[in-house]
Amino acid sequence: MSCAMIERCGAVTLTSPEQNAVQVRMLAECKLSTGHAGVLLVERRGSYPLIDLQVLKSSSQQGEVASGTRRKVQRQLSFQRYCHASRLLRGLVPHAPLSLHLLDDGYLGQAAHMLSKVGTWNFDIFLFDRLTNGNSLVTLMCHLFNVYGLVHHFQLDMVKLHRFLGMVQEDYHSQNPYHNAVHAADVTQAMYCYLKEPKVASQQLSPLDVFLGLMAAAAHDVDHPGVNQPFLIKTRHHLASLYQNTSVLESHHWRSTVGMLRESGLLSHLPADMSQDIEQQLGSLILATDISRQNEFLLTFGEHLDHQDLDLQLPSHRHFILQIALKCADVCNPCRVWALSRQWSERVCEEFFRQGDLERKFDLEISPLCDSRRLRPAIQTGFISYIVEPLFDEWHRFTEPSPLSRTMMGHLHQNKARWSRL
Repeated sequence: MSCAMIERCGAVTLTSPEQNAVQVRMLAECKLSTGHAGVLLVERRGSYPLIDLQVLKSSSQQGEVASGTRRKVQRQLSFQRYCHASRLLRGLVPHAPLSLHLLDDGYLGQAAHMLSKVGTWNFDIFLFDRLTNGNSLVTLMCHLFNVYGLVHHFQLDMVKLHRFLGMVQEDYHSQNPYHNAVHAADVTQAMYCYLKEPKVASQQLSPLDVFLGLMAAAAHDVDHPGVNQPFLIKTRHHLASLYQNTSVLESHHWRSTVGMLRESGLLSHLPADMSQDIEQQLGSLILATDISRQNEFLLTFGEHLDHQDLDLQLPSHRHFILQIALKCADVCNPCRVWALSRQWSERVCEEFFRQGDLERKFDLEISPLCDSRRLRPAIQTGFISYIVEPLFDEWHRFTEPSPLSRTMMGHLHQNKARWSRL
């Protein structure tokens, strides 16, 4: 096993018999590349720093950041990554307090009672997160893996599974009001509800389908910086350059997930072609959450429904439905009961407004929905009208409709009307 520091690319490359390549990206100019024989070089978790006012390029009075400051930041990050890699090479795995949450702890008391009702649509993820001491994502995923027998089916090592899930949960930024581990747990719970839909479950989803759906839901926003793609592009963030201004965040979430899979060794016992296929399918699911591709998926979904040609016996069609289900789960907050829906609305507006305040401070164009001077009800009704309703109208058609779909649409219309009255 070797560790090579690459100064220009700001990367640490680890190689081992089980792991072909793991590339750790840092705050440096770099380009997407592949290793020998097309081996994917993936990003490692925490591969870029939090958005820092001091390193933003802007036309503010502070002017350009001194090159010495940037080099200092780069050296600090490189040193941190070097120490992290060195500990891995010596077999000293970082042990964060919440990185390995024992499932038995999460099954105690009220949390256990809540898990018995995890398939209900009024599931309160905020309460569940408090009852699990901030470990809602790890606890929920372990429970669902047991429900579906995925540990036994894929012969997963429980220590590696806990380690991977701990990495994922840890790499969500808790300081983000919205894009944090609680959001990931909420999306995962919604995905579980959608996997149980009669129209989906009756088609006998394979264990791989379920595994991919739950994993993509849990990791779909991992390491989210709390700002959107346009912000990264106009501040010339290195991730925007790395992914050529296309699906920047989604690509990072996917590559970070692959990096954690390889570092944890969760799939190392599987045949190489199978683990690579899982990585690629996870990418396809996570990339589908790019909101800029909304019309693309809606058009295809609508055509399938119009022609009644969806055949869920076909793996490709089941994968497409998983993509649609994940997209629905990602934006399902307006379909929750008002008490939960409003909490999510307040959180997402707070995160948007934080970005808008940054943009205003540095004389950048304020992104849509990020202007704190706009009224929150107007933002919510617009989001529901243009993003949520069109997607869930088609999902409603697909389910023919199911009791859950009727419930969601009822909440959606009531919540929209309630925002309109505020």
